[in-house]
Amino acid sequence: MFEARLPQGGLMKKILEALKDLVVNANWDLSAEGMSLQAMDNSHVSLVSVLLQSSGFEEYRCDLNCVMGIQLATMIKVMKCCNNDDSLKMEYKDDPGDSVTFTFESPNQERTSEFTVKLMQIDSEHLALTDDGYDAMITMPSAEFQRICRDLSAFGDAVTIAVIKNSVTFNASGDLGAGTITLLETNSEKEEEKVQIEMDNPVALTFAFKYLHYFCRGAPLSPLVKLTLRNDSPLVVQYDIADFGNIRYFLAPKVTDEDEAA
Repeated sequence: MFEARLPQGGLMKKILEALKDLVVNANWDLSAEGMSLQAMDNSHVSLVSVLLQSSGFEEYRCDLNCVMGIQLATMIKVMKCCNNDDSLKMEYKDDPGDSVTFTFESPNQERTSEFTVKLMQIDSEHLALTDDGYDAMITMPSAEFQRICRDLSAFGDAVTIAVIKNSVTFNASGDLGAGTITLLETNSEKEEEKVQIEMDNPVALTFAFKYLHYFCRGAPLSPLVKLTLRNDSPLVVQYDIADFGNIRYFLAPKVTDEDEAA
């Protein structure tokens, strides 16, 4: 038996919006610790991982570890029927275990909606995501990251992120020209406006804008985004969902002409 309740269903809508461009079908892993999801995009270039801790729910019960396979598009359609301030209740019973029920209730309890969605058997490979440290880590406003990706994508299909000392540079170039945006560390009194840079080693890696645009869909979940870079390793873009968990995107770096020549 699995039951979970959120006082504001709008949060789950934001989480699904952050996944929809990358994930078609996915398994939600349910346990006493919470809900988690891990899935690769169809091209197997990027991976997304979601963790929703049981402590972040108003009510949470999971008697046995189980897997809930679902088509994300269907789940999104159901969640569109939920107003942002409606409460959300999810129920999944082991017997027969072929469906999940979503119940939405308005704040004044005058309106209740219930939807049942059939579940799927989904074959998926679960990767062990280990923390192997970093060469550089940047924490910056989510809105600023969105703006950089939007502005620089006019000049190319990829961006090089380079970190040296107390600065991070985003550079894109193409047939139309080139664009460069450099951010320095700031000590703003407002936490959501800070730019923090931690560097163990200089790093410069190139990534496809196509996927970074998808990753920017996680911005409504958190005012800050964390970029973790490690030479010859995937970029990790992480949004922490306050008191609830996080969503992390992983993207392999592009192989540049210089890399191929070497």
